[in-house]
Amino acid sequence: MNENDVDVLLVGGGVMSATLGTLLARLDPSLKILLVERLDQVAQESTDGWNNAGTGHAGYCELNYTPQNAKGDITINRALAINAAFEVSLQFWSALVEQNALPPPSAFIQATPHQNLVWGEADVGFLRQRHGLLTQHHLFHDMEYTEDPSVLRDWTPLIMQGRDPRQKIAATRVRFGSDVDFGALTRCMIGTLQQKASFELIVGHAVDRLARLKNGRWQVGVKDCRSGGSKAIEAGFVFLGAGGGALPLLQKSGILEGKGYGGFPVSGQWLICKNPAIIRQHHAKVYGKASLGAPPMSVPHLDTRIISGQPALLFGPYAGFTTKFLKQGSWLDLLASVKPDNLKPMLAAGWHNLDLIRYLIGEVFQSHRQRVESLRNFFPAAEENEWELAIAGQRVQIIKRSAEQGGKLEFGTEIVAAADGSLAALLGASPGASTAVTAMIGVIERCFADRLKTADWQGRIKALVPSYGQSLVEDGALLKGVRQRTLATLGLG
Repeated sequence: MNENDVDVLLVGGGVMSATLGTLLARLDPSLKILLVERLDQVAQESTDGWNNAGTGHAGYCELNYTPQNAKGDITINRALAINAAFEVSLQFWSALVEQNALPPPSAFIQATPHQNLVWGEADVGFLRQRHGLLTQHHLFHDMEYTEDPSVLRDWTPLIMQGRDPRQKIAATRVRFGSDVDFGALTRCMIGTLQQKASFELIVGHAVDRLARLKNGRWQVGVKDCRSGGSKAIEAGFVFLGAGGGALPLLQKSGILEGKGYGGFPVSGQWLICKNPAIIRQHHAKVYGKASLGAPPMSVPHLDTRIISGQPALLFGPYAGFTTKFLKQGSWLDLLASVKPDNLKPMLAAGWHNLDLIRYLIGEVFQSHRQRVESLRNFFPAAEENEWELAIAGQRVQIIKRSAEQGGKLEFGTEIVAAADGSLAALLGASPGASTAVTAMIGVIERCFADRLKTADWQGRIKALVPSYGQSLVEDGALLKGVRQRTLATLGLG
C-alpha cells in the first residue's frame, strides 16, 4: 500500500465522520484512516455550536416526534427510538471519557433540563395526553408534568415574567436533559484520532471525483482548495459524511443505490440574546409546538446553550429558503443536484409541498419585530433591542422516489450504501448529531458486516456501547443500569 492508499476515507470533518472514525479506530487500531475536510478547520458547518440545535435530541421535548393524528391519537414510537439512540450516544461518550479519549465531560456536555411549554385548551390537552403515554414507558418514566404557574416559576422563571395569569398553560420537564456542544465534541474526537500514526487529517481540500476500480476499491480525486492542485487517493471504504455536501458526492459516485435521491435545502436563523443578565435567568431548553406548515427542524425553542465554554440564550430557529446545500456553499448547489434520475421525484415533491415553500419564503421576509413577537410566546417580557438575528446552519432534507406521489420529501436521516459495502453516505437532517453513534454503528453493520461478527469486534463494540445487540426500548432493567452509569460519568445526574 503506497502513501496515497488508505483503508478508510472519511469525507467531511463533522460529527458523523468523527464518530465513525473513532469507532473504526477502536475496533481495529491498524486501519489506515484519512479524513478530508473542505474548510480550513473541522466542525465548521452543521456540527458547529451556532449552526445546529445542540439539544442532545432525546425525544423528551421535541413534540414533532410524538405526532397526533386527526382523531387525536398520539404515537410515541419515534420518540422511543430516538431516546434509545441518544442513550447509545451517551454510552459511547462515557466510554471515551473513561478511557481518557475525551476530556472531562464539561468540555462538551452540560446538564440542562428539557421542557415543553404549550398554551390553550387544545395544546394543553395534547401535552397532558402525551405525558400520560410516555411516562408509562421506562424510557420516559421520570418526566414531570404541571399546569401550575407557581411550579413553572420555579422551573423556568424567565418564561413566566409578564405572562397573563389567566392564560391556560402546561409544561413537562426531564431534569437530566443535556446541552451538547457538538463542535467541541467533534474537535475532541478528531484531536484524539490525530494522536494515532494510522490517522491523517487534511483540511482545505475537497473531493471532486469518485471512481470505482476493478479491484473493488475507490479512486478519489482530492483538490487543494487554495492551490488548485489535486491528487488521487485509493480507498477500500469511503464514507460521505459531508452534511448537505453528501448528496452531490453520492451522485458523483454513480452507485445504483444513490439513484433517484434529491435534496431540498432549508436554512435556519436564531434570535440571540445580547443581555448577560437575561441569559443568567434561564437554564433549560423549552420547546413548543411548530407552526402549521413548518418543517420539523423549525420547532420553536428558548434554548440555553454552552458554546465554546460560554453561556448563550437562543430562540428559534426561524426557517428560511435557500438554494445552498452548505452554509459556505454555492447558490448553484440545488440546480447542480438536479439529474435525469431525480428530476421527476424532485418536481413531484415540490408540487406536493407548495405550502411549505410558501411558508419558508414568508419566514425569510419576517421583520425583527415579527420574530420578537414569536419569542414573546415563550418570554413575554422580551425587548427587541436585547436580541439580534444570526444565521444558523443549512439542512438538506431528503427527496426520494414514491410510488404514490412520484416523489416524497423526508425529514429524517438515511444511510445510502453500495451493495458491496465499499461506500456509504448519510443524507438528511433531524435528529442528526444526537443519534450519530447509532447511525454510524449502522454504517459499520452494513459495510463491515463480516468483521463485526468476529469475537474481537463484538467484544470491542460492547466495551464502547454495553447495550449493543440488546433493546433499550424493550428492556427496562438494561436501561436503568445504562442510564445510571452515563448520568454519573457525564455529570448529568
